[in-house]
Amino acid sequence: MESTYLNCLALFGVGGAHPGGLNLTRRILSREKMDASTKVLDVGCGTGQTSAFISKQYQCHVTALDYNKIMLEKAKKRFHSMNLQIETQYGTAENLPFENDTFDFILSESVTAFTDVSKSAPEYKRVLKPDGVLLAIEMMRETDVSEKQMKEILDFYGVKQLLNEQEWRTNFKKAGFEQIEVEKVELRPDIHKVDVSNDYSLSKQIDPSFYKIFEKHHHLSILYKDILGCGIFRCSV
Repeated sequence: MESTYLNCLALFGVGGAHPGGLNLTRRILSREKMDASTKVLDVGCGTGQTSAFISKQYQCHVTALDYNKIMLEKAKKRFHSMNLQIETQYGTAENLPFENDTFDFILSESVTAFTDVSKSAPEYKRVLKPDGVLLAIEMMRETDVSEKQMKEILDFYGVKQLLNEQEWRTNFKKAGFEQIEVEKVELRPDIHKVDVSNDYSLSKQIDPSFYKIFEKHHHLSILYKDILGCGIFRCSV
């Protein structure tokens, strides 16, 4: 298996790798209206930590999607162990395997930045109901960066682009979202550091090189603390 940041998260089965973790997710969702009739799509569900929380907290219909088969299998095991009726689906954000107007909410936690946003954002709009809402917690470029800095960030994280707030807004606007609210998340370097002792599902065999990836992730979060920010985007029509 290739030694990449995303494969590292998959092998360690990190449950809350996105900035702010589950606590931030709880705060964001507490502002929304959800009940048993609500349909939620958790894009890039990972090991299913957020999907499980939503299912238990709101008793609504949750679909958990991921393109990483290791992550998806770990999510299935989580749901089974918790006796949760959560639908799992293999697929990508750029080509969602769902019909138009299916979901009330789509949640993307540090996922869309790893996709081609020009393709994933329109897909979110397509599968959302007319009054649906996209909630995205995403990496955001705070300042201009040199070509060298940009290359190091893109290469390490495997992201296709590093957008600033206006560029995120533009992509969501082009996708058909008219109302875009943005809240910046104050991050500290230690928040970026993934604590695998918190919520994890370790694979049986993990090459030592993947431990070094965690170390570099923490190093980059400190080195680029003034460049790498995070925004909560609430997008609707």
